[in-house]
Amino acid sequence: MRLDKFLKVSRLIKRRTVANEACDAGRVLVNEKPAKASLNVKEGDILEIQFGTRTVKAEILSVQETVKKDEAKELFRYL
Repeated sequence: MRLDKFLKVSRLIKRRTVANEACDAGRVLVNEKPAKASLNVKEGDILEIQFGTRTVKAEILSVQETVKKDEAKELFRYL
């Protein structure tokens, strides 16, 4: 699955366009490397997202096309 779509589906970032912009600005790292929105992510990848001064680090546990809002938090685990 594309990185920008995973960020939206998992609700780490609410909108796909915002996810795209974050990737373009270099604020999203996958396995400690800057990632483009088109990068394919898989289970076990480590995401690092910079929101202003705060940094969120999470491990991908599952990749699914669609999930309900309640189940979105089961797609990743905060580190």
